[in-house]
Amino acid sequence: MVKLNRIYTRTGDAGHTGLVDGSRLSKADPRLAGMGDVDEANSCIGVAVVALGDHPIARELATVQNELFDLGADLATPGDDFTPSEIVLRIVPAQVERLERAIDAANEHLPPLTSFILPGGSAGAAALHVARAVTRRAERSVVAMGAHANPHALAYINRLSDYLFVAARAANGADSDVLWKPGATR
Repeated sequence: MVKLNRIYTRTGDAGHTGLVDGSRLSKADPRLAGMGDVDEANSCIGVAVVALGDHPIARELATVQNELFDLGADLATPGDDFTPSEIVLRIVPAQVERLERAIDAANEHLPPLTSFILPGGSAGAAALHVARAVTRRAERSVVAMGAHANPHALAYINRLSDYLFVAARAANGADSDVLWKPGATR
């Protein structure tokens, strides 16, 4: 269990921060970039939850937000053994598969795409598109970690951006996608 009595520790004032195992890294390290970008994606998803109100997608996103904390813990745990345990939190294939089922369920009720989608429509969909774009950046940051990243964590973040795209379409409704019109202003 996490217990935080003090929020500031002053231990990061010199530009380093601690990892799960007690080791310290520069805040400019690719691992920390991945952790920060995942945190930002989670915050964007929180904004989407508020924008969606009581839409069923908001409930699914609450699960995603919790899993993103799991992902942050995974990224904050150095080493090349990605086996989860009671002490070591790692993203596992079942979490990736859960996202795939959510994508398939949401996509089942949507018409096939005939164009690229512009980020917009409803406030909830627009917020989901922002979360999707930030999640794509988080994915690039996790990729930059190379072999230091859990392959299941990478699959999860990749699948999450797909889920957010489909969720944005679902939030807009079956006929409310904002379609790209190539060269429309030439």
